[in-house]
Amino acid sequence: MADRRKRLLARALPLALIAVVAFGGGIIFAGGSADRDAVTRFGLAWSAGDYDAMLAELSPGAQDSVDATTLSRAYEGAARTATTTALAVGESRGPLEEDGETVVAMPVTIETIAFGTIDGEIAVPVSDGAIEWRPDLVFPGLREGEKLDRRTRLPKRAPILAEDRTPLAEGPADARATVGTGGIITGEISKPAADQAEQMVSRGFPDGALAGTSGLELAFDSTLAGTPGGELLAVGSGEPRVLAATEPIAGEPVRTTIDPDLQDAAAAALGDTFGGAAVLDARNGDVMALAGIAFSAPQPPGSTFKMITTSGALEAGITRPGEEFPVQTSAVVGGREISNAYDEACGGDLVESFAESCNSVFAPLGAELGGPKLVDISERFGFNSPPSLYNKRAIAAVGLPESTIPTDISDDLTAGVSAIGQGEVLATPLQMASVAQTIGNGGVRSPTSIVRDPTLAGEYPDVDVVSGEVAEQVKEMMIEVVAAGTGSAAALPDVTVAGKTGTAELGTVSGEQSTDPDADPVYDVDAWFAAFAPAKNPEIAVAVLIVQADGDGGTVAAPIVRAILDAGL
Repeated sequence: MADRRKRLLARALPLALIAVVAFGGGIIFAGGSADRDAVTRFGLAWSAGDYDAMLAELSPGAQDSVDATTLSRAYEGAARTATTTALAVGESRGPLEEDGETVVAMPVTIETIAFGTIDGEIAVPVSDGAIEWRPDLVFPGLREGEKLDRRTRLPKRAPILAEDRTPLAEGPADARATVGTGGIITGEISKPAADQAEQMVSRGFPDGALAGTSGLELAFDSTLAGTPGGELLAVGSGEPRVLAATEPIAGEPVRTTIDPDLQDAAAAALGDTFGGAAVLDARNGDVMALAGIAFSAPQPPGSTFKMITTSGALEAGITRPGEEFPVQTSAVVGGREISNAYDEACGGDLVESFAESCNSVFAPLGAELGGPKLVDISERFGFNSPPSLYNKRAIAAVGLPESTIPTDISDDLTAGVSAIGQGEVLATPLQMASVAQTIGNGGVRSPTSIVRDPTLAGEYPDVDVVSGEVAEQVKEMMIEVVAAGTGSAAALPDVTVAGKTGTAELGTVSGEQSTDPDADPVYDVDAWFAAFAPAKNPEIAVAVLIVQADGDGGTVAAPIVRAILDAGL
């Protein structure tokens, strides 16, 4: 690309010679420096975008016909047409006499996106130390009565590739095709919003051009779309004159970390169910598959959050795997009774309590850990930060939602409710897959990259979340969840799976209610399951969410995780 750009610049540079030669024909030097000083100040104001200062250098007659708004529209319009990115004004020459008019030669160098570097001189009419402004003074090479225009040649839009370099999306913007089930990742191309459309025009695309408006198509639109070429024109009463001409530069492919077979398997396992699935490489955090609302709609994570609470409690030394807890159906935290699922009695040691997902154990543990430490460990696991799918510039463009926990948890009740993934705690399957990946990776959280971008390593380093000892203890508890606890539906015959169930009440009453008027209401729930396997040397980490599920995490989400792990392993 660098060699091609040099060739484009070489084609644009002769304009400087054309401008100088045309200007130099039949000129003679005239006396006086006030005119030259006025043009010098005008040029400096132009390069600074100070239109009021530019206006101050105009003659009284010129000021009667233009104002600062007129100047700004004229110069910014020319810059938009030329795709200007930088402007430099050199030392003025003159005053000079040209065809009976006194002018000062103002050298200008303009850097553009679509037409390379353009050098030239503008012959600025002057009188009595002031500028007699005309609309053609907005760009070098224009003659009196001409304006700037362009003819665009669109570049070829590049494909989005899977890890194995097969296309996930390919074709021109107006006939883009996605392959398999990768559409959630690649995103859409459509008519852009006003601000994005304006940015595209400034890059040389014509009004009305289509662009990436979601997913990778949006995040890397400038990379995929390439650079337009064409002709920069001086348009007047006669035939348009070509001021600069360039060839379009095709876009560059964006290679993802997606495994196309695993992507199709995750989408098939989720089916038509409203929810999401995220699959990560357990060794480095790379995203292998995303389906449904895997990263777009945070929900209460329920008891999958106990992976974080347990990690924090073990790290703080307020519990240990062999500590015994009472077997009971509920516990009072901060003056409120918090019940176990289905009002079941559970307890025993910490491993058994984790395997059976006892709210009566982990809500009090959360209160004992306290809000500040719970928030701290959560943020180390990645909460309250944008997911690291893309580079930071692309994330800002797309606006990815964060998984969140309130930062001002100051009372036991809020800490206890948050510790079991309820209250105001919200997470995506991508986030909870990352939590599982961190535990499986010895307590080290890896960035969840979805693109093969060498700059990502510097932007998102690994994070030491908990010690290897704590991670190992939590992993053993997650193994017990699948071996003998609430997650047995995720078990595989020849592979040890480590997982955690979650069932989050949404606060909305389900339509399936008892006819008994005295019965407690039944609430809608989200069903979750997060896991990694093989447990000893993890290769894949998965999290699945089902919104308003017909059952809990162990019965609804765990079988989907099992199918994904089976396909991946």
